[in-house]
Amino acid sequence: MSLYQHARDGNAERLRDAMGSDSAAVRKRASEFLGEVADPDDQPSIDVLLRAATGDEDAQVRGAAVDALDEIGEAALEQLLSELTGTKGSEAEWVTARKFARALQADRPELRMAAANALGRLDDGSGLQHLVEALDDEDPRVRLRACQACGTFADPRAIPGLTERLDDEPRVRRAAANALGNIGTDQALSPLLDLLDDSDESLRRIAAGALGKANNPEPVEPLARALGDESAVVRNAAVYSVIELLSNVPTQQSHAVRDQVVSELKQADDATVVEPLVEILTDGQQSRQRRNAAWILGRVAEPESAVAVEALADALADEDPQTAQFAATSLKSLGGPIVEDRLLDRLGTEHPEDARAKAVFVLGQVGGQETLNRLEEFTDDESPAVRKRVFSAVSKLRAGGR
Repeated sequence: MSLYQHARDGNAERLRDAMGSDSAAVRKRASEFLGEVADPDDQPSIDVLLRAATGDEDAQVRGAAVDALDEIGEAALEQLLSELTGTKGSEAEWVTARKFARALQADRPELRMAAANALGRLDDGSGLQHLVEALDDEDPRVRLRACQACGTFADPRAIPGLTERLDDEPRVRRAAANALGNIGTDQALSPLLDLLDDSDESLRRIAAGALGKANNPEPVEPLARALGDESAVVRNAAVYSVIELLSNVPTQQSHAVRDQVVSELKQADDATVVEPLVEILTDGQQSRQRRNAAWILGRVAEPESAVAVEALADALADEDPQTAQFAATSLKSLGGPIVEDRLLDRLGTEHPEDARAKAVFVLGQVGGQETLNRLEEFTDDESPAVRKRVFSAVSKLRAGGR
């Protein structure tokens, strides 16, 4: 049975057995799974990981064991620090930022790794400067964990040091990019712009996903270029960030940014843009993002895009009135047979009154003879709001106006 299956079954005993394997790759994977499976009361697993962290011949296994103990909890990490420093019992008072910071100066890299992890756990800003200094550690495993810990603090003071680590080895670069994204200020995000052209797909995805936090329009054009990325995950992250940017930029810049966004998105492949926008509109949790997705869809989707029209038609019943209104406006902009068909399907009383009224309004703007015939069936509708919209739409269509 595979290690993955043992982990899925929560079988810590089998994972502990695997720690005796002759294969370093197996021991490393077993360590990672033990960190997920074991709990703070599972002393046998903690003991196995302690032995691996302090004595395994392979540096990657030792590092995985350190991280696993950290994942199990602070008590397990304290046992490791006690083991590595030769203190026992009550002498191991490694619960303060000061003592963890001291451990960052230790000779053994595993101790420095554990200390960086521990400082990242503490809600004590006094440890940040020590973590920033550890970003220059000679061991890349320590630098990696220092980057991760700086990301948990999300403090702008770490920006210069993290930016330097963007030229490090791959894992450290990714951790630094993630940390800068977590900080999220314009100063922190600026170094990520160049990563959109990096050969590392993970770095491009991290950068594309983080740049939506910017409070200025600078990332719009680079993110629009990222819509042509060969990687689907990068393209998807770029669309989400473009939508987030529209929500974040100052009001006085929003119109200019909207125009730029629409211009850039229109030049991208339709499916690349439409599918993420539909996902945001359908599943998004933030009203501002759904509003922007509804607004943009009406300007970048093709009238023949059934998935876009369907999502916009559904959004007529959105709980946020502005999202529903933007959806109606976008459907009016798109027009065409698919819009008519989808809106005619939503005239029944099983749909919310407000959504039905909006559907009738749009149909009055884009409909033809078939729509006119169908709308005349609703002149006696039980809803005053729907009847009012029907009367207006029928009058307009009879007059030949659209």
